[in-house]
Amino acid sequence: MLNDHVTFRRVSAGILIVVAPLLQAVAVIVDPGTWGDDREAVSFGDNPALAQTQSVLYHWSWMLMAVAAIGLVHLTRHRATRLGHAAGAMTVIGYMALSGLLLSDPVEWWLGRRYPPEETQRILDEMMNLPGVVYGFQLPWMFLGFLGLPLLLVAVWRSGFVGWWVPATATLGYVGSFAVAYGPLTAVFWIVPVAALGWTGLKVLRMGDAGWAAYYRPAVRGDGVPAPLAP
Repeated sequence: MLNDHVTFRRVSAGILIVVAPLLQAVAVIVDPGTWGDDREAVSFGDNPALAQTQSVLYHWSWMLMAVAAIGLVHLTRHRATRLGHAAGAMTVIGYMALSGLLLSDPVEWWLGRRYPPEETQRILDEMMNLPGVVYGFQLPWMFLGFLGLPLLLVAVWRSGFVGWWVPATATLGYVGSFAVAYGPLTAVFWIVPVAALGWTGLKVLRMGDAGWAAYYRPAVRGDGVPAPLAP
């Protein structure tokens, strides 16, 4: 499979489109902060093992989603191409930025084990509110992933690959989560898109190499005649 660029890219894209949102859903479920004290310095201290597990799951979910987005952009080669490129760039940058912010988690664990919750929050706020952190890592980058992915799925819908319910479901889940505080309702919102993205990923896996390769633009020979696609 590694020698066949069509098979490798199709299978990789399909698997990641399924796995990345699933890992995020598992992360929000196992996160002690979802169900416990809304002060992470407290909830992380209640179950350090799960706190570290959720950070790892979020990290890999968001890194893999950035790669999966490139596979989704491939499906917009013929139609909704400009929207696919713009939304794809937003998605990749947004999810990579989100992953970088997870390094604040071990800092909060460390502070929470040595200071009262109020003091921990004060110290963390001073660190996270530095201009370089705010504008280099947080704003507006941290929102681009959750906004870009629904737009990218709109482009995939406009391309004719999926039905309208796929971007609608993703929008309900990811954009809708902004309306609630991080907690049990966030878990509900982030589980919803798993069905839409999982269905999309399975469709990519089932479409076959010929279907995936059909999105490539044929090479043109010197006489203007399209050349056959390379295997």
